Amino acid sequence: MSGKRVVVIGGGVIGLSVAYHLAEAGVEVTLLERGSLGSGASRATADVVRSYFANNAISSALGVRSLDAYRAFPARPGVDLPLRQVGYLVLFTEPAQVTAFEADLPAQHAAGVDVGLIEAEEARKLNPLIGDIPLLAAAYSPDAYISDTTAIVTAYAWAAERAGAVLRTGCPVTAVDPEAGRVRTAEGEIGADAVVCAAGAWSGSLLRSAGIDIPLTEPIEQELLTTDPLAPGTPDIPVTLHAASGLLVRLRGDRLLIGMGYPGPDRESWRREVASRVAEVYPCLGGVGLHTAVTGLRDASPDRTAFIGHRPGPPAFLYATGFSGHGLCNAPAAGELVRDLYLDLDPGMDVTALAVSPRRTG
Repeated sequence: MSGKRVVVIGGGVIGLSVAYHLAEAGVEVTLLERGSLGSGASRATADVVRSYFANNAISSALGVRSLDAYRAFPARPGVDLPLRQVGYLVLFTEPAQVTAFEADLPAQHAAGVDVGLIEAEEARKLNPLIGDIPLLAAAYSPDAYISDTTAIVTAYAWAAERAGAVLRTGCPVTAVDPEAGRVRTAEGEIGADAVVCAAGAWSGSLLRSAGIDIPLTEPIEQELLTTDPLAPGTPDIPVTLHAASGLLVRLRGDRLLIGMGYPGPDRESWRREVASRVAEVYPCLGGVGLHTAVTGLRDASPDRTAFIGHRPGPPAFLYATGFSGHGLCNAPAAGELVRDLYLDLDPGMDVTALAVSPRRTG
């Protein structure tokens, strides 16, 4: 051990990645989770890991780095993850969408993303369920995989504990004193050389109680839907996004898993809108039954890019929050960056764009 003691707040995929990477580097880590591991935003995902995030090259760079780590899981930390490559398809029905994609493409390629513009005919071959919509073209990235969030959470927890981290569940944090490096729980106070906030949807209230200003938006309730069983012989398809509506679909077994924005207070109206969009984009599925698959709260930032940064100590304070639905795709990179920031190692990328700054907060 290095003699450094760090408390990580949050036991979702981000906090567990942070705990693993710090413990692997010889840091004495205690992770505190208010519920069970992976019980927050990590349980409300589509189980998709990808690297392409439109008009967000920073998130894309984190996604590229994270995909490399997920593919290497059998070697490090030594766990076989379910990873089924299906690709990611974004349908463009408006000329402005194509123009925006072409303008964004150099930044995406610079971030290491494998993505390109394909013709409408090729997009329909990749996803034969697409109906007679005015499809102009599509973005396609082969680097998208169906995984299992629970398996990733379990793998990181196992690896963190094997590296010496202590994971405490059912242990909500009631207060943080970043100046003193102390964290208060119902079971007492814990002192540390550094505190890491990776508390997802609970980060905002926790940070405010500590007098730390990170401009997170209020937690957003997410809901994913699933269809009735589809007809036998339904073809496998890429994860597919209809850019105009935000309708996202992927196959899960013999059903479609569906997301579209956030339900808001009028959930029934939102469901009717989802059903209408499904029938528009995929007429063969018109009238299919829709059912709740998962719900959960998500943390979010104003620019839909994570906040990852630190205030040097001692005691140090670090944060990895505001992932805006990209947490599963960014988790390995987030853990590596927090480790590197704390231990003053080369992070291998420019992290200033991830920190809290006037440029991001206005």
